[in-house]
Amino acid sequence: MEIFIKENSLIEKEEWEKLIASIETKYEDLDTNKERAKRKLKNLIEKAVTTRANNLGKFGILFSGGVDSTLIAFLCKKHNYDFTCFTIGLENSQDIEYARIIAEKYNFDLKYKILTLEELENTIKETIKILKSAEIVWVSVGSVVYATAQLALQNNIKILFGGLGTEETFAGYQRHEEALQQNNFEAVHKESWNGLKNMWARDLLRDSKIAKHLNIELKTPYMDLELIKAAMQVNPMYKIDKTDKKLILREIAEEFGLEKEFAWRKKKAAQYGSNFVKGIDKLAKKHNFSTKKGYLQSLL
Repeated sequence: MEIFIKENSLIEKEEWEKLIASIETKYEDLDTNKERAKRKLKNLIEKAVTTRANNLGKFGILFSGGVDSTLIAFLCKKHNYDFTCFTIGLENSQDIEYARIIAEKYNFDLKYKILTLEELENTIKETIKILKSAEIVWVSVGSVVYATAQLALQNNIKILFGGLGTEETFAGYQRHEEALQQNNFEAVHKESWNGLKNMWARDLLRDSKIAKHLNIELKTPYMDLELIKAAMQVNPMYKIDKTDKKLILREIAEEFGLEKEFAWRKKKAAQYGSNFVKGIDKLAKKHNFSTKKGYLQSLL
């Protein structure tokens, strides 16, 4: 069971914030021994995947071809689990392109779907209905989760693994880049904790609403409590520099055996890698709206 779920429901926001506050680490207490940190993280990442996948039968992976989902799939393959990768996007989606290359390379079972603009519009309408919100990031990311989960359901799969969590614990957002300016690693560390606290409202609520509506179960190995604690004990100088983010996670992925090209792929966020944001733009213009916001509001 995931740490944010209790009795099959998402825990309250206050309970989530309290949990994160209870494990918060001070910057001056962080581990600066990189190899030791890597060994611990490697062990915990593999354990987080296997404890969730053992005795599951067939399950799916929300697969974007980024390091997070690729590493989950790679470890599942290593342990001979019965899984299928699912990818969704519009035409010329970077995520579908990479998902196909990686699936072929490692012999992953991959199902993908290229949505038409009309199918995207139906997906957006359904997502807005579920979320009761027209906020653009929520709707665009939520639409990717919804459409991918629908594809899984069409293949009789109701349990899906996802890569949620690494952006915060391994400093993967632009917010972390901005915090890094003037080499301020302490600011990066604080930003990661703030991000973790804010995950309830930004990510967990959205995904749990979609999962509940579709009656699917989302498993998030990177949100494992022991793994979060260990990742947040690592000095951010091993997570981010001026050119790359999630450094230590990418190095770990390579150590597990993932090819450098895939471990270090610079991936766009789901709503961009899938081309959903471009699609929303096209739909807004088609319906004579000057902004995406105006168009999405009209569907609420």
